Amino acid sequence: MKGGQELLEIPSHLKDLQQKHKETLRVQTETLRVNTILIKEKVKIFQLVDRYVELTVISDVRDRTLVEHELLARGRDHEEWREKHLQKELEKIRTDQLFQSSFSQRKSKSGNSTAVSGVAGIGKTTMVQKIVYDWATGKIYPHFQFVFSFKFRDLNTINCRINLRNLILFSYPYFGNFLGELWKNPEGLLFIFDGLDEFKDRIYFADNRRNTEPQFMCTDPEFRCEVSDIVYSLIQHKLLPGCSVLVTSRPTALHLLEKAEISVWAEILGFAGDERKEYFSKFFEDQTVAVAVFKHVEENEILYTMCYNPSYCWILALSLGPFFTQRDRKQQQVPKTITQLYSYYIYNILKNHSREIENPRDVLLKLGEMAYTGISKKKIVFGNADLIEYNLQPSQFLSGFLMELLERDDSAQSVVYTFPHLTIQEFVAALTQFLTPDPGEIGKLLSEAHSEEDGRFEIFLRFVAGLSSPQSSRPLEEFLGPFLHQTTCRVIDWVKEKVEGLIGNTETETGKRKLLNTFHYLFESQNKALAQNTVGSVETLSFRELGLTPIDCAVLSHVIGLCDTIKQLDLQQCYIQCEGFQRLGLVLHKCQELRLDHNYMGDSGLKALSGALRNPGCKIQALRLEGNQFSPNGETQLELLQGVRSGLTVKM
Repeated sequence: MKGGQELLEIPSHLKDLQQKHKETLRVQTETLRVNTILIKEKVKIFQLVDRYVELTVISDVRDRTLVEHELLARGRDHEEWREKHLQKELEKIRTDQLFQSSFSQRKSKSGNSTAVSGVAGIGKTTMVQKIVYDWATGKIYPHFQFVFSFKFRDLNTINCRINLRNLILFSYPYFGNFLGELWKNPEGLLFIFDGLDEFKDRIYFADNRRNTEPQFMCTDPEFRCEVSDIVYSLIQHKLLPGCSVLVTSRPTALHLLEKAEISVWAEILGFAGDERKEYFSKFFEDQTVAVAVFKHVEENEILYTMCYNPSYCWILALSLGPFFTQRDRKQQQVPKTITQLYSYYIYNILKNHSREIENPRDVLLKLGEMAYTGISKKKIVFGNADLIEYNLQPSQFLSGFLMELLERDDSAQSVVYTFPHLTIQEFVAALTQFLTPDPGEIGKLLSEAHSEEDGRFEIFLRFVAGLSSPQSSRPLEEFLGPFLHQTTCRVIDWVKEKVEGLIGNTETETGKRKLLNTFHYLFESQNKALAQNTVGSVETLSFRELGLTPIDCAVLSHVIGLCDTIKQLDLQQCYIQCEGFQRLGLVLHKCQELRLDHNYMGDSGLKALSGALRNPGCKIQALRLEGNQFSPNGETQLELLQGVRSGLTVKM
C-alpha cells in the first residue's frame, strides 16, 4: 500500500514489457529541452535531474482573477498576496500525491481523474516530464503498472477516427498484441494528457452538450472514434473504468473541465523563495556566479517577483549571467537598475534575431504603441485585431515579446497574445517614446501618466526615466539606431521639474508617494548631476507613516548619498525592518536629526545605525528611537555610543 493505493501484482509475462516501457520512457524524459528566443541555439539540452526544481503546487484551483494577479502584482504586494492565499485553506500537494484520496473532492469507484492548472511558462509540461521520469525510474506511483503520456499539440495532427489501441501503438509500437492484456486491469493504467488549452477540438463534458448516439460514446479501446471522444471517455471513466487520468491546462481552458469527473484539482503556483534560489544554483555550474546572480535578483523587488515563474528565471539568468562569467564584461557594468536589465533582455533578442526582419526599430515602435495603449486601458491580452491595427505581423522576432495563447468561447477558438510579464509590456511602451520620430508633447504625456492615482503608469515612468541614461540606451542603440536626443533632454527636464515640485509637498500620503516615485526616477536615470541639482541642497525629508520596502530604502539611500547635509530625516512608522536599515545605514551619517520611531528595527537594525554613528563624518545630533523592540543588550550598546558621541541626544 502507498498513499491509500493498492499495489497489484503484474503478471509475469508482462514484466519484461513493463521494463522495456520504463526504459523507453526514461530515455525520452531524462533530458530537458529548453527553447529560447534569447540565444542563437534554438534548443538547449540538459539532464532533467540536474535542472529540475520542485514547484509549489496547491490542492485547489483559484479564481481567474487571482491567476491574473500573477501578471499584475509586484514586489512586497505579490509576496504578501501569495502567502495570504497559500494559508487560506490551500494545502500544498506533492506530485506523488496527485491521485491521493485525501485530496479528492469527488469520490469515484471507477477511477481517478486529476486536473493541474498553471499560467504560461509556470512549468506544467516539465512537471509532467518529471512525473513520467520518476515513474519510469521507480520513484513514484508503484501502483500504476503502465503510464502513457500524450501532448494535445501532437494529438492535433490526427485528422481521422482512431481507437485507443492505435493511439498507444503510434507512440509505443512495442506493445503489439499485449494491449488486450492491459485492458483487463485498468486500475494499473495512468493516462496523461498535457496542454488541454492547445487542443484544436472542443471537448464537451456537460451531458446536455454532447451527442449521445452510440458511435460517439467511446467505451471500447478497440472502437474507432474521434480523439476528443477518447479523451472524454477516459476522463469520465466510460472507457477503461478504473484507470487514472492526469490533464494539464492553462487557466484559459480550465472551464472546459467544470462538468468533468475530476477527483483532484491542483494548481502550480511556481517557485517559492528557496526554490527560486535553487533554480539559479542549478542553472549555473559555477556556484560563485549562481550566488552573485541570485543576490542581484533578490535585491530588486520586481525581478524577485518575476522569479515565481520558471520562464522568467530563465530570462533573468540568461540576461545577467554574462556579466558574471564573461571576461570582457566588467563587474561594475552589471545592471544596477531594472531599466538596465530589461535593456539587456531586449538587446539579447535583437543581437540574435534582428536580422530576421527588415526594420526592427519600426516593429518595436509599433509594438510599443500597442503596449502603451494597453497600459492606458489596463489591457494585458491582445487579439489579432490589435496586431492588424498596429500593422504587426506574427514572426519569430515578435515571439520574443509576445506569447501566443489559445482562448475559446462557446463557439470558436482564437489566438490571443500577451507579454510574458506586465513589466515587459511597460518597458516596450517606454522604449517607444525614444523611437518616435517626433517627441511632440512628451512632457504632457508623462505628466498625465504621473497624475494617475491608481499607479498603472508607475513602472512605465521609471523605465522612461531610466532610458534617458546612456547605460540603458547604449546597448539598444547598437541595433535600433540612436535615440532622439531631444526626447532624452525633455525627459530629464521633466524629471527635474517633478522632483523640484514635490520635494516640499509631503503633508499628505499622496504627496509622499509621488515624491518617492520621483526618487525612483532619479535612481533609474543614474544621472548624478540631475540628482545633485534637484536634491543636493534639500534640508528636510519626511516619509512618516508611508510603508517603505527594502528597495524604497535603497533608492532613498541613493538620493541621500548625493545630498550635502539633511537637517531632519523623518521615517517614523515607515515599517522599515532590518534589511531596509542595512541599506540606509550607509548614508544616515549625513543627517543631523533622525526620527526612526516604531520601525521594528531590532538589534540588527541598530547595528546599521551604529555604523553611521561611528562614521568620522557623522553629523547626527538627535535620535528618536521609540518602539523599535531593542533587547536590553541593544539598549546598552546604544548607551555606549552616546558616550562616544558627545552631545548626542537619544529618545527611546
